[in-house]
Amino acid sequence: MNNRFFEALRGYFPDWYLPDVYWTDIVEIVIVAFLIYQLMVWFKNTKAWMLLKGILVLAVFILVAAILRMNTILWIARNSVSILAIAAIVVFQPELRRALEKLGEKRFLTAIVPLDKGKENERFSSRTIDSIVDACFAMGKVKTGALIVVEQAIRLTEYESTGIYLDCIVSSQVLINIFEHNTPLHDGAIIVRGNRIVSATCYLPLSDNMEISKELGTRHRAALGMSEVSDALVIAVSEETGYVSVAQGGQLVRNVTPEYLKESLIRIQTKNTEKKIARLWKGRRKHERETD
Repeated sequence: MNNRFFEALRGYFPDWYLPDVYWTDIVEIVIVAFLIYQLMVWFKNTKAWMLLKGILVLAVFILVAAILRMNTILWIARNSVSILAIAAIVVFQPELRRALEKLGEKRFLTAIVPLDKGKENERFSSRTIDSIVDACFAMGKVKTGALIVVEQAIRLTEYESTGIYLDCIVSSQVLINIFEHNTPLHDGAIIVRGNRIVSATCYLPLSDNMEISKELGTRHRAALGMSEVSDALVIAVSEETGYVSVAQGGQLVRNVTPEYLKESLIRIQTKNTEKKIARLWKGRRKHERETD
């Protein structure tokens, strides 16, 4: 801002303290406010919120100890600060990692610097979408369990390495054959990158969300867990009911229709197009049961 303005104000209000404000200060305030807001949203949407409340309770306890001059407790608190800082990093490690991954998913950097220029806009073709949809509901009819991970921006190399390397074109026949009972590759998940199946029999992280229905098995917990640690879309076919479920962003939608699954895949088909589409609850079958 113009320093002459503040000099004029100082002339009218000599007792007031008016610091010099520059445009860089305004930019800095905006950046700090944005970071604080993102931090609050991150805490609210993760289990870190419960841990944060525990830390706040501990802080209140230390404040009471300071007011009442409980010197022993204050001495322990002062000498435990460095240990607690390291413990917080260890405890919040999954959330911190996911927060950094989310930051990397933001589009504002690529809007300024076209890093993906020259690359194809589609992650996979419409033929791949049709193959996945047809295979999932064909397996659902005969109650063949399946777990399909469709990769997006975050590379799933660490999970890919837990399985068997394939590198084959996605087709409904291949998918059905992989998950057929008593075949070497039917156990575990497959990872789809682009139009190719890159790995099979992969191990996925299980969700520790306590609000999940106890009736859901390991397959659905793995699908939800994978959606919590990555931006992948995970499809699970129940071996007990034949229902097809979709997990993304830590949310599991059970017993979906072919139209819902196809539209979910279309939404993530393009790399640089963001659409504001509400959850397609209308795509769920009306006769959805509580058990899956």
